[in-house]
Amino acid sequence: MTVALSGRLDAAGTAAVWDDAVKGVGGTGFTSLVVDCAGVTYLNGSGEALLVKLREMARTIGATFELHNMRDEDRKLAELTWDVELPAYDGKSMERRSLAETLTDAGRQYWQSLRAMIAFVGESSILVGQVLIRPHKVRWKDVLLSCTNVGVDSLFIIVLIGFLMGLIMSFQSAISLQRFGGEIFVPNMLGLVMFREMGPLVTAILLAARSGSAFAAEIGTMKVNEELDALTTMGLSPMRFLVTPKLLSAMMMIPLMTMFFNLASLVGGAVVMLSMGYPLVTFTSRVFSYLSLSDFWGGMLKALVFSFLVAGVGCLRGLQTRSGASAVGLSTTSAVVTGIILIAFADGLFAVAYYYLGF
Repeated sequence: MTVALSGRLDAAGTAAVWDDAVKGVGGTGFTSLVVDCAGVTYLNGSGEALLVKLREMARTIGATFELHNMRDEDRKLAELTWDVELPAYDGKSMERRSLAETLTDAGRQYWQSLRAMIAFVGESSILVGQVLIRPHKVRWKDVLLSCTNVGVDSLFIIVLIGFLMGLIMSFQSAISLQRFGGEIFVPNMLGLVMFREMGPLVTAILLAARSGSAFAAEIGTMKVNEELDALTTMGLSPMRFLVTPKLLSAMMMIPLMTMFFNLASLVGGAVVMLSMGYPLVTFTSRVFSYLSLSDFWGGMLKALVFSFLVAGVGCLRGLQTRSGASAVGLSTTSAVVTGIILIAFADGLFAVAYYYLGF
């Protein structure tokens, strides 16, 4: 059997003749297959793939395969790829594992992730401790730049969400308590809830979605582009060079952003109380009558711990980025999800600890 090919065997030309060529060779009625390339004016990888396919079909039925009248440049290309075997596909479904194997593999991956997280926390704590001892070795320009990204650029959204939350919580609480004549206690509730709980929690979640994902995307892109390997080759530690400035900026700015969030929420609550006829002095006096320094510093301690979690998880997921087109997106998503889960878990631990400590 002889198959004559002609024209340009590029992507478009090969696609136009592929089905006809394969259909013409299909069957078992020949013992040899000759491909005449006398009319081929151009051949690239697409055309070479067609030749390899025809050769494999001939071998399947035990027929010989020959190429005739091929140009020298095309023959050189064929020689480069002629030893390549087409991957075999048997059509079988993917291997199904038992429940025990699936759980074992999931447990192994969870344990490896936990070990990596513990090692990262330990190394990060050591680096932050070294900053207190030798602050002159820190790249403070990078820290200030990161502070701008974490703090200044996120100030608007923090203040906006804080104002809206204070407004909504005060309005909903006032509507419910108005039935019993207790709307005067709304400022007390708002101050305690915001300073002790909602302020640091919501601020950390917002910055986990904004700054934590940005950390993961930045470091993950550097990992995919092999820039982290370049830093290691030059003798620079990615942890000290990239992670430490981000940790320091987050630990400095998130408590400050929490204070802006609390202030904005009080402004929202004041708008509600003023609209109900209460003077501003009544609102402020009620807010701070039940607040103490322990409430304020307790919220700031939460914000400090949450900031370490936000920046740490974002950097860790960036360092763990794998290769591939979707790797950075997966790392960013994982940073946000893991950060929010750890923040909620840490907040629960703080609630139990503060209860037993009498805060």
